[in-house]
Amino acid sequence: MIELARLSALFAVTALAEIIGCYLPGLVLKQGRTALLLLPAAASLALFAWLLTLHPSAAGRTYAAYGGMYIVVALLWLRVVDGVALTRWDLAGAAIALVGMAVIALQPSAKI
Repeated sequence: MIELARLSALFAVTALAEIIGCYLPGLVLKQGRTALLLLPAAASLALFAWLLTLHPSAAGRTYAAYGGMYIVVALLWLRVVDGVALTRWDLAGAAIALVGMAVIALQPSAKI
Protein backbone atom coordinates (compact mmCIF):
# COMPACT_ATOMS: atom_id res chain seq x y z
CA MET A 1 0.00 0.00 0.00
CA ILE A 2 2.86 2.36 0.80
CA GLU A 3 4.43 1.54 -2.57
CA LEU A 4 1.18 2.44 -4.36
CA ALA A 5 1.00 5.76 -2.48
CA ARG A 6 4.63 6.55 -3.36
CA LEU A 7 4.14 5.66 -7.02
CA SER A 8 0.89 7.61 -7.18
CA ALA A 9 2.49 10.73 -5.73
CA LEU A 10 5.44 10.47 -8.11
CA PHE A 11 3.12 9.94 -11.08
CA ALA A 12 0.94 12.89 -10.00
CA VAL A 13 3.93 15.26 -9.80
CA THR A 14 5.17 13.91 -13.13
CA ALA A 15 1.78 14.53 -14.75
CA LEU A 16 1.59 18.04 -13.34
CA ALA A 17 5.03 18.83 -14.77
CA GLU A 18 3.96 17.55 -18.19
CA ILE A 19 0.67 19.44 -18.18
CA ILE A 20 2.31 22.71 -17.12
CA GLY A 21 5.00 22.24 -19.76
CA CYS A 22 2.32 21.93 -22.43
CA TYR A 23 -0.16 24.45 -21.02
CA LEU A 24 2.22 27.42 -20.96
CA PRO A 25 3.12 27.25 -24.67
CA GLY A 26 -0.61 27.02 -25.34
CA LEU A 27 -1.05 30.34 -23.56
CA VAL A 28 1.66 31.85 -25.74
CA LEU A 29 0.29 30.49 -29.00
CA LYS A 30 -3.46 30.77 -28.40
CA GLN A 31 -3.77 33.76 -26.08
CA GLY A 32 -0.81 35.86 -27.17
CA ARG A 33 0.87 35.74 -23.76
CA THR A 34 4.54 36.62 -23.41
CA ALA A 35 7.04 34.26 -24.98
CA LEU A 36 8.89 34.30 -21.66
CA LEU A 37 6.42 31.61 -20.56
CA LEU A 38 8.33 29.24 -22.81
CA LEU A 39 11.22 29.23 -20.33
CA PRO A 40 9.27 27.74 -17.39
CA ALA A 41 7.51 25.48 -19.89
CA ALA A 42 10.84 24.05 -21.02
CA ALA A 43 11.97 23.66 -17.42
CA SER A 44 8.73 21.88 -16.57
CA LEU A 45 9.11 19.47 -19.49
CA ALA A 46 12.73 18.79 -18.48
CA LEU A 47 11.49 18.05 -14.95
CA PHE A 48 8.84 15.75 -16.42
CA ALA A 49 11.46 13.77 -18.35
CA TRP A 50 13.72 13.51 -15.31
CA LEU A 51 10.85 12.35 -13.07
CA LEU A 52 10.12 9.50 -15.47
CA THR A 53 13.65 8.21 -14.93
CA LEU A 54 13.02 7.73 -11.21
CA HIS A 55 10.92 4.63 -11.79
CA PRO A 56 12.69 1.27 -11.54
CA SER A 57 10.41 -0.51 -14.00
CA ALA A 58 10.92 -0.78 -17.76
CA ALA A 59 10.11 2.44 -19.59
CA GLY A 60 7.11 1.07 -21.47
CA ARG A 61 5.53 -0.26 -18.29
CA THR A 62 6.22 3.01 -16.50
CA TYR A 63 4.58 5.00 -19.30
CA ALA A 64 1.57 2.69 -19.35
CA ALA A 65 1.01 2.98 -15.60
CA TYR A 66 1.71 6.72 -15.66
CA GLY A 67 -1.09 7.16 -18.18
CA GLY A 68 -3.67 6.28 -15.53
CA MET A 69 -2.51 9.01 -13.18
CA TYR A 70 -2.14 11.46 -16.06
CA ILE A 71 -5.86 11.06 -16.77
CA VAL A 72 -6.73 11.91 -13.17
CA VAL A 73 -4.42 14.93 -13.00
CA ALA A 74 -5.67 16.20 -16.38
CA LEU A 75 -9.25 16.01 -15.14
CA LEU A 76 -8.31 17.85 -11.95
CA TRP A 77 -6.62 20.50 -14.11
CA LEU A 78 -9.80 20.74 -16.18
CA ARG A 79 -11.79 21.40 -13.01
CA VAL A 80 -9.40 23.67 -11.11
CA VAL A 81 -7.66 25.65 -13.86
CA ASP A 82 -10.19 25.61 -16.68
CA GLY A 83 -13.21 25.74 -14.36
CA VAL A 84 -15.09 22.97 -16.13
CA ALA A 85 -17.35 20.81 -13.98
CA LEU A 86 -16.53 17.12 -14.05
CA THR A 87 -19.23 14.63 -14.93
CA ARG A 88 -19.88 11.26 -13.37
CA TRP A 89 -18.39 9.80 -16.55
CA ASP A 90 -15.17 11.73 -15.95
CA LEU A 91 -15.04 10.39 -12.41
CA ALA A 92 -15.81 6.83 -13.49
CA GLY A 93 -13.13 6.98 -16.19
CA ALA A 94 -10.61 8.35 -13.70
CA ALA A 95 -11.38 5.53 -11.26
CA ILE A 96 -10.96 2.91 -13.98
CA ALA A 97 -7.67 4.51 -15.07
CA LEU A 98 -6.36 4.41 -11.49
CA VAL A 99 -7.25 0.74 -11.16
CA GLY A 100 -5.37 0.09 -14.42
CA MET A 101 -2.38 2.02 -13.11
CA ALA A 102 -2.35 -0.04 -9.92
CA VAL A 103 -2.63 -3.34 -11.80
CA ILE A 104 0.31 -2.46 -14.04
CA ALA A 105 2.49 -0.84 -11.40
CA LEU A 106 2.01 -3.42 -8.65
CA GLN A 107 2.17 -6.63 -10.63
CA PRO A 108 4.33 -9.41 -9.16
CA SER A 109 7.83 -9.63 -10.55
CA ALA A 110 8.09 -11.90 -13.56
CA LYS A 111 10.38 -14.83 -12.83
CA ILE A 112 12.16 -15.78 -16.01
